[in-house]
Amino acid sequence: VQLQASGGGLVQAGETLTLSCVASGRAFSNYMMGWFRQGPGKEREFVGGISRNGGSIYYGDSVKGRFTISRDNAKSTVYLQMNSLKSEDTAVYYCAARSSTSQQVYTAQRHYNHWGQGTQVTVSS
Repeated sequence: VQLQASGGGLVQAGETLTLSCVASGRAFSNYMMGWFRQGPGKEREFVGGISRNGGSIYYGDSVKGRFTISRDNAKSTVYLQMNSLKSEDTAVYYCAARSSTSQQVYTAQRHYNHWGQGTQVTVSS
């Protein structure tokens, strides 16, 4: 499966931004999806993950209550709505996929074997 992330940009602190990741090549509904990010000088971290049908969702501690992950299997797209953005949310955001036969959601990046190219999100304070 090929992944194409988009929607990044420059926003002010407190604003909202929604990222999209479109998948192509394989049946999207067979994949769990994850969002990860890597800030300047930081390691890549888990942001959120969603199971095949959206029934299981997990978030990283730093974004809980502010970010929402969702998916539209008919459009082969996963979204990340980011509310109340902070300067520390500045990072390159990556979407990732892993084929799945259950409603599992993995939070560790080593479990994902398909990655998009990343989209830059910059939050100015």
